[in-house]
Amino acid sequence: MMRHTLALLPLIALAACDKPAEKPEVQPGVVTNISDRTERTLDVPPPVNATVPTQSPVPDVRASGMIPAALLGRWTGVTDKCGDRMADLELYILPDQLVFHESVGMVEAVTPGDDGQLSVKAAFTGEGQSWTRKLALRPAADGATLTIINDGTAVTRKRC
Repeated sequence: MMRHTLALLPLIALAACDKPAEKPEVQPGVVTNISDRTERTLDVPPPVNATVPTQSPVPDVRASGMIPAALLGRWTGVTDKCGDRMADLELYILPDQLVFHESVGMVEAVTPGDDGQLSVKAAFTGEGQSWTRKLALRPAADGATLTIINDGTAVTRKRC
């Protein structure tokens, strides 16, 4: 009799392990599907006393060190087609970034100069390297072209 009981013990243990798992709702704080949890939290309205962010106008270049709105946007070489993302002279200017074809410069300082020229100091990364550079940005009076002077070399781009 004892032998039969010992032989049945592994079967009894397996049967005990085969019971259904508890439902996730019974386990507080356990998330089984992250997207479900995220979608549910997105539907929750903000609290009554929540502050709502507002759009602020582009700040003054002297106060913030950001590139002024007049220079923001896409630029490319004067002989290149606008929208050609493979153009070597493609440039996208944001208030705090200079996005070139193969590098990105995070603006650290903007200093206004004579005749609307700006001096922009930026920390660049690209092609596995990092460097800091000071560029001179000289927009044309009509805003259609922008000359960038880097280490004494001037390159003119047109607005797209």
